[in-house]
Formats: sequence, C-alpha cells, structure tokens
Amino acid sequence: MNKKYVTLAATLALSLTAVAGVSQAADESKPMEKCFGVSLAGKNDCAAGAGTSCAGTSKTDYQGNAWVLVEKGSCTQIKTPKGFGTLMEQP
Repeated sequence: MNKKYVTLAATLALSLTAVAGVSQAADESKPMEKCFGVSLAGKNDCAAGAGTSCAGTSKTDYQGNAWVLVEKGSCTQIKTPKGFGTLMEQP
C-alpha cells in the first residue's frame, strides 16, 4: 500500500476517534433526571421497592417505583403501554 494512503488512513482514523470522544463527553455532561415507570424488568437504575437491592432489580416492565436516568426534560415525553414517564414514584 502506498505510504501516502497509509498516512491518510491513520490520520482519518485518529480524527474519527477524537470526534467520537468529544461527542461522548458532551453526552455525559447533559443534565439528567430520574424517570419513574419507564424501565423494563431488570433494567432500572434504582429504587425498585422493598425486597430489592436496587439497580437491575425491578420485577415488571414499567414498574412505578423503579427509575432510570434520562436526559432532563425528556421523562414526561416517554410513552409506555402504561402511560407516560413521571418524575415522581408511583405505587
């Protein structure tokens, strides 16, 4: 392979890696909030009620007392078969 193309490919790969890293860092700095009633069984971040140890312990889909972190302002827009996400724990 031509040395010019190898150098170009390496530069392109490094540039893409840098862009991906900046993009990921930007996503991590977004404000987040707890959203109740939107997680699937076993996929919650925490607060799944009595008899659970926390993250990943919700027993049912869309359990009202289990939450996941979502981007701030998006929770009440998440629609599930049981309704919309909520910022407060549900029974």
